[in-house]
Amino acid sequence: MAAAAAAAADEAERSRGRRAALCFAAIAVLLGLPLWWRTTETYRAALPYAGIAALGRLPLQLSVPISVVFAPGSVPADLPRQLPYRDVREEPVPVGSRSDVAARYEELYRGTTAREAVALGAATAREADAALHALQDASPGSLTVYVVPESSPLLPQGTDVYMGKHRSALLRAGQGLAALRARFQQLTRVMSLPATSIAAALADRVPDGQLGPDARRHLKSSLGYEITFSLLNPDPKSHDVDWDIEGAVGRYVQPVLDKLSVVANFSVDSQILYYAVLGVTPRFDKESSSFLLSAHSLPHVINPVEARLGSSAASLYPVLNFLLYVPERSHSPLYIQDKDGAPVPTNAFHSPRWGGIMIYNVEAPASPQASLPLHVDVDMVRVMEVFLAQLRLLFGISREELPPEFQVESPGNEGLADWELDRLLWAHTVENIATVATTLTSLAQLLDQISNIVIKDDVASEVYHAVASVQDAMAELAEGRLRSAFQASKEAVTSSERAFFDPSLLHLLYFPDDQKFAIYIPLFLPMAVPILLSLAKILREARQRKKEPSKID
Repeated sequence: MAAAAAAAADEAERSRGRRAALCFAAIAVLLGLPLWWRTTETYRAALPYAGIAALGRLPLQLSVPISVVFAPGSVPADLPRQLPYRDVREEPVPVGSRSDVAARYEELYRGTTAREAVALGAATAREADAALHALQDASPGSLTVYVVPESSPLLPQGTDVYMGKHRSALLRAGQGLAALRARFQQLTRVMSLPATSIAAALADRVPDGQLGPDARRHLKSSLGYEITFSLLNPDPKSHDVDWDIEGAVGRYVQPVLDKLSVVANFSVDSQILYYAVLGVTPRFDKESSSFLLSAHSLPHVINPVEARLGSSAASLYPVLNFLLYVPERSHSPLYIQDKDGAPVPTNAFHSPRWGGIMIYNVEAPASPQASLPLHVDVDMVRVMEVFLAQLRLLFGISREELPPEFQVESPGNEGLADWELDRLLWAHTVENIATVATTLTSLAQLLDQISNIVIKDDVASEVYHAVASVQDAMAELAEGRLRSAFQASKEAVTSSERAFFDPSLLHLLYFPDDQKFAIYIPLFLPMAVPILLSLAKILREARQRKKEPSKID
């Protein structure tokens, strides 16, 4: 009896041990492991991966509203329908295989109103353009073409097209609708939506062979730009240079920046640098008794000078440098030669995406015994004329080669016409959309490859806002609303850059999986070994019980 009681007690103790081991194992597996995994996992907010993938192809439709207004006596006899009527013309924009860009010209053909007919009766095309501008409510990106009779005195002899400084043009009626359409399409390619500007905006997506030599020379789109005017006086002992840069900026530069304020924010500053040399020794020419800088030596001029400027060291935005260099007395006069060896008329050159340099020679004193330093008053009109032309080149607003029958009105003190501003808005809007698509695609690929990067809710919110804004920009472009499309693209760029450069995305702040296991295994192993050994013992005992034969009384 005592032996049986001891065996029963021993069996009860083993059964209690087995139940305890199973309870510990169940708690560790069902509660401990999920709790540990949940408290140590990397938080990753959901992102719109499908919306980001849809941006990769960059399907764009650029709608351009155009009004073709026929003055009395200019309506072709072979018009397909009676005025007014609408027509739609679509053209693909050749920008490579990575993007689908199409231009949609929504054309409205109508006759003139009574007030427009009066305005077209002005003495000159300039007066007619100003009078028509007062009657128009032209939105950015739109274009109005007024077709005048072939005998109209508004266009001088030999001029078939007059391009005003607003969003309208005068077109002489041709012989039939076909000739008029050919001239009209040529005009819209210049004033409205040139394929070259769109291809330059998508330069990162277009193969090199399909781009012109100047496609990557324009400034990239940015939320702001800093303009620095610098006067370099390497010989202050000989020249006391005085320049009215503040007055010149207010008279000549500020009107242009006011016009460009819809594109970006601008800040302007100036400085005077003494004993700053070009870093290239000019060659003396005996025939002209002057010093020369050849075209191949100009790239070596910028680096030594840029080290003295110091303007781009702490700048968040691209810096445009415009330098006025007064040569030292020992190297005067100094002239720049082009590739053919001819002197450059402006005595200046510009560097793409950097700025421009102008050399300002000082007339030698009539008497060799003149007292030094010589007082020099800089002709700011001549200087600013060069700098503004360089500013247009940097932004890609250079005038294209036009046929001789085209006449272009000068934009005046504003520096650029309204239709030139629209071209810049088209290019920057498309470039912003492409930049956002590239940024978000790179971010999605990075987060997909490195799974232990934390994605906070504010980062995900910026990504969602960027995707929504770029979709709004594409929708506004398809509707022909250029200004709102540009504003939406700017918001998309801001949100995408905030998300991409968020400090929480630095993956070096987090442990990879192998380091995580190396840290936690020494913690869990002492607890796991007894549980695993107990489970193994329970399995062995269960197998032994199955092998023992059943006792039959």
